[in-house]
Order: sequence, then structure tokens, then C-alpha cells
Amino acid sequence: MTLHFRALAAQAAEDSAISAQEILALRRAAWPDGRIDPEEAEAIFILNDQIAEPTREWSDFFIEALVEFVVNTAAPKGHISVDNARWLIERVSHDGKVGSLTELELLVRVLEKAESAPDGLRVFVLQQIEREVLTGEGPTRCGGELLPGVISPAECTLIRRTIFASGGERPAGVSRREAEMLFRLKDATLGADNAPAWERLFVQGVGNYLQGWNGAKGLTRERAAELEAFMNDRGSHIGKFFGRMARTDVSSFAQALRDVGFGRKQPTRDVFAEAAQDHAVTDAESTWLQARIDANNEVDALDQALLRFLAEA
Repeated sequence: MTLHFRALAAQAAEDSAISAQEILALRRAAWPDGRIDPEEAEAIFILNDQIAEPTREWSDFFIEALVEFVVNTAAPKGHISVDNARWLIERVSHDGKVGSLTELELLVRVLEKAESAPDGLRVFVLQQIEREVLTGEGPTRCGGELLPGVISPAECTLIRRTIFASGGERPAGVSRREAEMLFRLKDATLGADNAPAWERLFVQGVGNYLQGWNGAKGLTRERAAELEAFMNDRGSHIGKFFGRMARTDVSSFAQALRDVGFGRKQPTRDVFAEAAQDHAVTDAESTWLQARIDANNEVDALDQALLRFLAEA
């Protein structure tokens, strides 16, 4: 962290306010090298806690800077480390709860930006939203205007973005744990004046878990690190291949491919058959679904909508 950044942050914290000009100065001081270091990330959080009335400009900077730090600081870039995920959860937690909509947006944006993330981060975000729906307290509650047991449009949007985010237990797909959370929310909000988007979210979310294709799984952080190390090894076959590409002419290109094993016949993978197999609801999934539907002793309107969706898909 530069002395200039430290001075700017200290002055804004003392004033409990920050102007657009000061935010621009912070942005320039924080990103001369294209990265946010741990001291700067911590200072940005401290400053956010001190600002009495955050502006749109500040919230944008806060989210952008911290997404960059959490997602791209630890190698390999794009894969959130356990330490960074734990740090983020600790910084946004106020007595175990997220205190502002800006911080909740930060959590969701991190999951959207990351290629992979520890499962605990996605679980934490969804627990926050579920708690707010059930208790009627939290940053999504429209200043206290919404009663407990009602799902707001903002909550629908945040849930959708989180369960379909690339970084999580099942990248861009819904896990069993998330499908069970959707059922809990459904049972807790039956008959309430929920957001119009809720039924569609419930049906698509649970349907994705039951019928989603698992063939295109994302890389884990550990596997991404192995691949990055492999690509950086100039002595590896792939390193030799790219080196030869730089020196070869067009007539020698095919031979360069053959030298490192490209073009050799590989076992055929029938992705359409894989997708069809995953699309079918298994006996175990049917048993799970029946138990979820039976939990509230009725086949309610959302259950019926889900069953129609599964029958027609």
C-alpha cells in the first residue's frame, strides 16, 4: 500500500465521507500495478465501515476493488483460495450476518467472477438470503417494509445469480443442497405475496438439479494450479510444442502437432448420450423429490408447476 493511498483512506475515514474526486484518487493509487494488495483490501473494508452514507461511486469502487483482490490475488488467478474466502466471510460478517446490500452484492459478484470457489462461500451467501426471508431482517428487506416469510424481487435475483454462478459446488448448476434450500423457502412462504419471479426460479432451480448435465464440470482450484504449472514448464511437451510453433513454417505445422501427440485418435466421448442420461430423473432423485413434496403434507401450486415442468422437459 502506497503512502498516498494510506493518506487518502485515513482522511476519508476521519471525515466519515468520501467524495467522487477522492474515490478517483483512491482508484488511481490502488491500481498503478493492476492489482490490490492485502493491506489495500483491508483499508478499503475499514473505510467502508466508517463511511456514514456510501455513494454509488463508492459502492462501485468497493465491489470492483475487492472482487479483484479476492478472485485474482492468489495463484492461480480466477480460483478463490480458502484463505481469501475465509477472510471475505469474516470481513462482511457482523454478528454472523451481512450488514449491507453492497456487501451482499460483493459476495455474489465474487462468485460470478470466479472460475471456482470453496463451497463454504456459496453456502454462506445463500444462508444469508434464506435467513433474511425467514426473519424479515437484513439488507434485502426494503428498510423493514417486508414481513418475514415473503420473498422479494431482490432476493429472487440474488438467489438466481448465486445458484447459477460459475464459482461453487456445481459450477453454473444447482446442487442438491441448493435445491433443498429452494424447497425450504417454498414451504416457508406458501401463500405469501412473493415476487412474481419466485415460482419460475423455484421450478428452474430444482429442475436444473434434477435434470442438469454434469458433463461440463468446472476446474477445481487445485487442478487449475497443476495446469498452470504445467503450462509454465518450458520443458514439458506442450511448452516444446508452442516453442516449435513459433519457429515452424506452415508445411511443418502438422509434423509439429504429431510430435507432441496431437492428432492421435482418442476414445470417442458421446456428450449427447451423457446429457440425455443426466437429464433423466433417477430413482434416487425421484425418492428425494417425493420426500421434499411430502414435507408440507400437500402438493402445492409450486410443486405442481415443478412436476409439469419435469413431465414436459
